[in-house]
Amino acid sequence: MVGTFYGVRLPVSSAAETEKIAKNFGFESLSIAMPSGFPKQEVRKVNKAYRHIEGWISSVGAGIAVNDIDGDGLPNDLCVNDPRIDQAVVTPAPTRKDGAYAPFALDPKPLGTSTTMAPMGCVPGDFNEDGATDVLVYYWGRTPVIFQNKNVKGQPLSAATFTPTELIPGQPGALYTGPLWNSNAAAVADFDGDGHDDIFIGNYFPDSPVLDDTKDGDVVMNESLSHAQNGGGGHFFRWTKDGYEKTDDAIPQGLNHGWTLGATAADLDGDNLPEVFLAHDFGTSGLLYNKSKPGKIEFGEVKSVHSGTVPKSKELGRSSFKGMGADFGDLDNDGLYDMFVSNITTSFGIQESNFAFINQAKSKAELQGRFKEGEAPYKDESADLGVAWSGWGWDIKTGDFDNDGTLEITQALGFVKGKTNRWPQLQELATANDALTSNPTWWPNVRHGDDLAGGQHMRFFSKDKDSGRYVDLAKALGIAEPIPTRGMATGDVDGDGRLDLAVARQWGEPVFLHNVSESTGSFLGLKLDRESGSPAIGAEVCVELPDGSMRVARVDGGGGHSGKRSNDVHIGLGEGIKGPLPVKLTWRDRTGSVHEQQLKLTPGWHNVELGTQAKEK
Repeated sequence: MVGTFYGVRLPVSSAAETEKIAKNFGFESLSIAMPSGFPKQEVRKVNKAYRHIEGWISSVGAGIAVNDIDGDGLPNDLCVNDPRIDQAVVTPAPTRKDGAYAPFALDPKPLGTSTTMAPMGCVPGDFNEDGATDVLVYYWGRTPVIFQNKNVKGQPLSAATFTPTELIPGQPGALYTGPLWNSNAAAVADFDGDGHDDIFIGNYFPDSPVLDDTKDGDVVMNESLSHAQNGGGGHFFRWTKDGYEKTDDAIPQGLNHGWTLGATAADLDGDNLPEVFLAHDFGTSGLLYNKSKPGKIEFGEVKSVHSGTVPKSKELGRSSFKGMGADFGDLDNDGLYDMFVSNITTSFGIQESNFAFINQAKSKAELQGRFKEGEAPYKDESADLGVAWSGWGWDIKTGDFDNDGTLEITQALGFVKGKTNRWPQLQELATANDALTSNPTWWPNVRHGDDLAGGQHMRFFSKDKDSGRYVDLAKALGIAEPIPTRGMATGDVDGDGRLDLAVARQWGEPVFLHNVSESTGSFLGLKLDRESGSPAIGAEVCVELPDGSMRVARVDGGGGHSGKRSNDVHIGLGEGIKGPLPVKLTWRDRTGSVHEQQLKLTPGWHNVELGTQAKEK
């Protein structure tokens, strides 16, 4: 038995190997300033039907975004959702030395509010196309609110800088009386190709009084642990000159009522329309192939071809694992996007698998053809890459933190922190009959003070170039605190070419990890804006290195679970690259016309304006 164990176990990097890779990185942990004066809580008030699982219901809501909100040219502003005070807070990155502004909460008043609503995440973006960065906040207990930035020049940011505006026009009044949405995901991209940014909102629970502790009932749980389709589902909003217009029937049947925890968008096949990955809890996550036309958002589902050699649960579009978060990134440097999906992967708890879906197509043209046939040619290689098992996964973000030309993977982990171990009861639930799971009564206790994966720490995976496998460096880098984390956001906040990482913790203080790595390669940084000053969401960048290999990235409008990276493009180039490189830019202008242009750019940061032509400023 001992011989069999050593014969079949996966290779593990030695401490010496881990230490060697870790020398390429360095992070300084900094506190994030938060406003005072708000009462603090350790668990949320919930519907009486949920009281015995209040810890479970209270397990989400910590979110973080990195962006340039005050217009100083650097993504050195944070939007933090803190469940301890149930506020969405705008605060300067702790690296700022200029005093900047005092942290403040975004107040949706005079729009309708209630005591049964709580913010879950925020997405910075220019939603009214005036060149200033607004903030979209999505909630449990109400529909999303766009806080429009009035961009008062010469004045520091404050709550008065923003005007709250309904995404869905509702009834006026101080008390909110609109739909009881319970949103946990958002993604922003030009989904229909008309040149304007649209919005996706993913809901978890169906419309119901989840946080109303005066009610007892009118709520449900998932109708299955693997194929639940009674969730809140997804909603697309198309940009129009008169405001956002809700679009129905954009998501294929079978995916339109999932329990959505994450969503991310990118143009995978080169047709200049972004695909969307929906991360669903308790059911099948899905990759949506974009078939939209200007004025009409429409998607079709694509799946891996079923084979007898790969478990159905690990096939894209057929898996029953619990998708918590997802991100697109080129993990194997072949010029095509791959995707990483978080799941529950706790040994002796619930051992599922993260997914590293690697693109098997040889070109974007091949990928486009296979998408049209309904096929998603992706293979899960998470086990071979060493990232299949980590813990109770949530948000993930890929990024090149040492500029060596290969992406790292950061992952939020942990569920409910307490003292009473509830894994045995959860394992009993995992074997329960699906006919019982929709009724909260049958769920085992997960109260305040109970523990499920509460001691897990975030992961920082970096690829070992010798073995080709990823190694978790979190402990070696001193960032492995045993606190449940939720949102991950990246951005070069001080413009030094090194990606920084902001982390939202569930029922804990958020933390900012300032990148102080000493051994880094060259990088290319691009701020791609439209003529109005708005970020050119969806613009694609392809850099050709001297060895002929490609590096690809995009202007991300914000996606994942509850963390949103900055709109800047950052590409690590490796060591020894100093001269100009050929860079291909592809984008849509405001009329929806597609443009492609080749530039020669030296390593470092560049500001490029994208209109009908690309012009470096």
